[in-house]
Amino acid sequence: MQKEERPAPKVRAVPTALDALGAWETHDAAPVGWRSPLPEGVESKQLYIDVARLAWPALVELLLVQLASLVDLAMVGTLGPWAITAVGLATQPKYLMATMFIALNVGVTAMVARARGARDRERAQLLLRQGLLIIFAVTAVCSAIGYVFSEQFIWLMGAQEEATLVGGTQYLQIQMLGLLFVGITATFTAALRGSGNSRAAMVYNLLGNLVNVAFNYFLITGQCGFPRLEVAGASIATIIGQFVSFLVALGVVLRKEEYVHLDFRRGFKPDRQALGAIWQIGAPAMLEQFISRVGFMVFARLVAGLGTLAYATHQICVNIQAMCFMNGQAFAVASTSMMGQSLGKNRTDMGHAYARRTQVLGVLVALIIASLCFFCGGPLVSLFNKDPYIVENGARLLRIVALIQPLHASQFILAGALRGAGDTRFVAIISFVTILVVRPVLAAVMIFGFDMGLTGAWLALATDQLLRATLTIWRYRSAKWKQIRIQ
Repeated sequence: MQKEERPAPKVRAVPTALDALGAWETHDAAPVGWRSPLPEGVESKQLYIDVARLAWPALVELLLVQLASLVDLAMVGTLGPWAITAVGLATQPKYLMATMFIALNVGVTAMVARARGARDRERAQLLLRQGLLIIFAVTAVCSAIGYVFSEQFIWLMGAQEEATLVGGTQYLQIQMLGLLFVGITATFTAALRGSGNSRAAMVYNLLGNLVNVAFNYFLITGQCGFPRLEVAGASIATIIGQFVSFLVALGVVLRKEEYVHLDFRRGFKPDRQALGAIWQIGAPAMLEQFISRVGFMVFARLVAGLGTLAYATHQICVNIQAMCFMNGQAFAVASTSMMGQSLGKNRTDMGHAYARRTQVLGVLVALIIASLCFFCGGPLVSLFNKDPYIVENGARLLRIVALIQPLHASQFILAGALRGAGDTRFVAIISFVTILVVRPVLAAVMIFGFDMGLTGAWLALATDQLLRATLTIWRYRSAKWKQIRIQ
């Protein structure tokens, strides 16, 4: 009896306005204008829908990740300012290690998006496997370095008390143990976003964060029979949540109907062309992120010299700021993905059309967030610590955040478009100039030269954001990104 063949699974791929268009054979290298006409048959409303469909799950996902960090901080804050400082000092070197795979995954997103635009599912799946191969190697090395030198990192960050040094070291070492799962999950997320699926990452990060918060309650102060582990407990809770996210994300990419289905039978043999394409985009992005994190660490080190209370204020506001800035990062996800898909179809006009509309939506949301920071800064800070010094100074810092919020959103979205086009080298140069040079130098002048303390440091941060936004907008409008070719 002849065996009945099973029908092939239906592939998950959300249709976009781009799918209905044909490819171009010529390249328009002219500078872009904000009111460039749309191709015939394409309505602006369609583009806004495509952007929102990608951006809102990414926004929820990123907010959930940052919210888990804020909950960590609030729960740790019950132990005292020393604990907030310990976690804050550990966060910067942790992110320094994580920049390697986060940045390389920019290459995965951009290249999978191009494959999606060209309707080449086989290549998208190959890029996922090659991305996992390179991320596994890089993350293993970074986690080993971070674990071995954890105490030295915390000391270099400016730990001034024994409790802060010990707590920060414990927190960082535990984080390094879970870094490999974070790296692999980030690669799944990058590939899914490139294919147009940002909703899956929202779901598995929601589950991971719920687990994280639950174990925070159990382990920080010792509830329901669990031991009291304080700062170490917060770190353990975080990696337990991250592992849950990894398991669910793995389940998503193992589904045969997923556009970037992971098939272990295809193997992980290195493919020079695919690895080279990921590296061409990811390496400058990795350098950019490394530069950024070094600049953030230098900046944090300067602030740490102002004392434990000032640094606790700084750390609370950094976390609130990060929550506010998730808006720009979420819309940047849409910008990178749709730019990559557009260029995969050789449609630079659609790439610009998507980037422009992503910028409009992102800035509108940023203005709402800015109003909240400006008028409700004090109550927001008091959620984490009610010390009068922290609340008063934190509210002042959040007013600065409010002023730079629209600038940051615009800069991040257009930088996302440049990354999707493969123009990561110039973005790295911008980061070097603004984050590693302008911000720390100006902060040192403000703190020590003009004796402006914490407020001076954050004015330096605002100046950095203004300069970075100006340079990014100039680079995008020059349309140099249209001329970049991925080998």
